[in-house]
Amino acid sequence: MKSTTTTAAAPTIHHADFVELHEDVSHSPLWNADLAPTTLAQRTWSTWHIAALWIGMSVVITTYQLAGGMISAGMTWWQALITILLGNTIVLIPMCLNAHAGTKYGVSFPVLLRSSFGTVGANVPAMLRAIVACGWFGIQTWIGGEAMDVLIGMMFPGWKTLTTELIGLQLHTWLALLLFWGVEVYFIIAGLEQIKHLESWGSPLLLIGGLALLGWCVWKAGGIGPVLEGSVKLQKEQHNFWAIFPLSLTGAVGYWATLSTNIPDFTRYARSQKSQMLGQALGLPTTMTLFAFIGIAVTSATVIIYGYPIPSPVDLMAKFNSIAIVLFATLIIFLAQLTTNLAANVVSPSNDFSNLNPRLISYMTGGLITAVIGMLMMPWKLMGDYFIGVWLVGYSGLMGAIGGIMICDYWVLRRQQLNLKELFEPKGRYSFSGGVNWRAIAALVLGIAPCLPGFLHAATHGKIAPPEFLKVIYQYAWFVTFGLGFVLYWLLMLGHPSVAADLEER
Repeated sequence: MKSTTTTAAAPTIHHADFVELHEDVSHSPLWNADLAPTTLAQRTWSTWHIAALWIGMSVVITTYQLAGGMISAGMTWWQALITILLGNTIVLIPMCLNAHAGTKYGVSFPVLLRSSFGTVGANVPAMLRAIVACGWFGIQTWIGGEAMDVLIGMMFPGWKTLTTELIGLQLHTWLALLLFWGVEVYFIIAGLEQIKHLESWGSPLLLIGGLALLGWCVWKAGGIGPVLEGSVKLQKEQHNFWAIFPLSLTGAVGYWATLSTNIPDFTRYARSQKSQMLGQALGLPTTMTLFAFIGIAVTSATVIIYGYPIPSPVDLMAKFNSIAIVLFATLIIFLAQLTTNLAANVVSPSNDFSNLNPRLISYMTGGLITAVIGMLMMPWKLMGDYFIGVWLVGYSGLMGAIGGIMICDYWVLRRQQLNLKELFEPKGRYSFSGGVNWRAIAALVLGIAPCLPGFLHAATHGKIAPPEFLKVIYQYAWFVTFGLGFVLYWLLMLGHPSVAADLEER
């Protein structure tokens, strides 16, 4: 998504919800066409466009697996459903708050970060967000590759004989994974415009496929009652709802904690504040909850049908003997993973990497960097036992602190007042000390610190054993770091000259 700025020397123009930059800042080393603020003419996304974006990003296999994982951990169907709805309702609040600046000023996430972290310091949170996006890119690629591996194995039995092991994966799995990855790289190079035709098909097909799978489970298990009874049966065997609820809720919040920070990358194209808020409220919690229900019901049904929960649709797909069914399922997964990955996990890191050196790193280059790092992060490990307790909860601690600092800076301290031109000035009011606002960095580090021991405990499967209260703090990682980041930044920034300068322009 590219934006351009005009070269007229007129002052900044205010228009209702919008601020448009008319000064020429293209000479700045902090500017390139991808990071430039959107013009009024480019802010055309309606409520439907924003809602459709969320529908497309929510109807994806990992939504299904998030819900299925809660069933496997011992929740009943209604407990898992409420947990996911609650988590998405909570994360919707910072989502809409951070989206406001994108809509008003037309700026992307890394550019907005300059007001709080500094023109150079913004790269710290931007890179943290970018690395998380790379991990998600790898995870979605892994799921697409898995589906292709199952399909090719059914069509060509000799495929499974390619069993040489490389970095924990067999050769046939590597080939399928690289095939899917290569398709994604093609679209990154060709540009996101090329994927628009697929976007209109991917999510609806996945929804149809999910409903078909749900129908099969209802038929196989003997009705919707027995289907949902599967989760109740599993919980009776485990009895651990309150033990897993905090971690599961934080995981549900963490699932979209990433987008709650970089949502300006999308809402910079919104038609109005009403469009972005209503579109998000309609698109995010409803779609996530509805599609999660399919994952919940199908995983519950597998307890009745097979005697144990199968939270992965790819693993369930492998149990079918019909090539036609597996082909249809693979096509659905292929389109859904492709469209969602390129929308949710390429746009943000591409902008973030570009922000490192706007003159050298373009949007396409940033996308290619994302694709490579995503594979190096070994997503097949992230999708194992690490998915909720380590991956989702772990990075939620990073995103919570960043989100708390951003909201405090924009809403409490600056009261939605920024100087758009100064965001592109290397030695302007947002340069702080050498381009870095140490107060924001300190708030970020101190906000994250209490959750680090718990993360290490989870990541090492208990080999590192901190005090019990630190393990409990980690279970609420996003909430803890959001609150600490917000309060610490507020205390450190009170009376700062850059804040006073922005407020004087109100």
